[in-house]
Amino acid sequence: MEKKQQLRDGAVEIPASNRKVSVFNSIDLSGPNIQQICICEIWALFQACLDCEFFYVVNHGISQEFMGQVFSESKRFFELPLAEKMKVFRNEKHRGYTPVLDELSDPGSQVHAGDYKEGYYIGVEVPEDDPQAEKPFYGPNVWPAADVLSGWRQTMERFHKEALEVARAVARIIAVGLDLEADFFDRPEMLGQPIAILRLLRYGGGILICSRAISFWTFLKGIFGAGAHSDNGLITLLAIDEVFGLQDKNAQPQVWEYVAPLKGAFIVSLGDMLERWSNCIFRSTLHRVVGNGQEGYSKAYFVEPSHDCLVECLPTCKSEKKSSQVRRNHNLLFPPIKCGTYRSQRCKDTRADLNG
Repeated sequence: MEKKQQLRDGAVEIPASNRKVSVFNSIDLSGPNIQQICICEIWALFQACLDCEFFYVVNHGISQEFMGQVFSESKRFFELPLAEKMKVFRNEKHRGYTPVLDELSDPGSQVHAGDYKEGYYIGVEVPEDDPQAEKPFYGPNVWPAADVLSGWRQTMERFHKEALEVARAVARIIAVGLDLEADFFDRPEMLGQPIAILRLLRYGGGILICSRAISFWTFLKGIFGAGAHSDNGLITLLAIDEVFGLQDKNAQPQVWEYVAPLKGAFIVSLGDMLERWSNCIFRSTLHRVVGNGQEGYSKAYFVEPSHDCLVECLPTCKSEKKSSQVRRNHNLLFPPIKCGTYRSQRCKDTRADLNG
């Protein structure tokens, strides 16, 4: 029998032999341009999108060393005293620190007030005197004082900029998979001026105390690092540490499985806006984070079009031919909606009431 690892507060890690683990297709971005991406990789991405799955992106241009540095800087922030973190509490532009239980991802299944995670939002920097800053989700970021975390802002700004280029590269492959021009999502109203949010995350250890059947106990009690949800944008780039906690729900069979970490890679999930754009040819990725008594860190990069972008069925997703290939509904399934309107409603739906 595999020896169980004893964790803080009596919690027990799930033995590796008891984990159901998903391993996904990998997309290699090392080619100099979209023409260098081979047809088999485009097909691998297309199939993952059809199956509502994650996929890995490797050789994306951000070094493993720098990815590790961002994890280290994230940990520096979350290890600060709570009083210090609350000095940069999330503002009305959704920038800054979010404490444990601040969000509620799955109200139907979570019996407690919210998600057992801390977060820190960083968006595209828009000066306060810029007219764009009057719109929701645009504006200046909130930063810890330089004398508290020296160099922290510079590290995060660099990572935000580099991750956006990775997201644009992935979007070009998705566009090709949908029979669009490769630069379709590069338009100014889309990823030319995106709502791109980096979220640093810490999932707390020592929350759960139970026996070997910790995963069952967690689900039964409705306690999650993040409840089951799909992201609301185009795509999300996710980097996770070695701690198992992220799960996705397979299309067939309908079961939850752990997502295997892949060092240096991004895990990509599809968002609800892409589902709307593709008329359900591509489906958003349902996922959650479960606790196992270990402290875990991740960084999620949410990529969405500009505030005023109209999200409506793409021209290539209306044809009978495309729908018959993937056995999707030929009818238009969603009315057009502006990105900012949709995102505002989703944020309202997931924000927990900390005063209740």
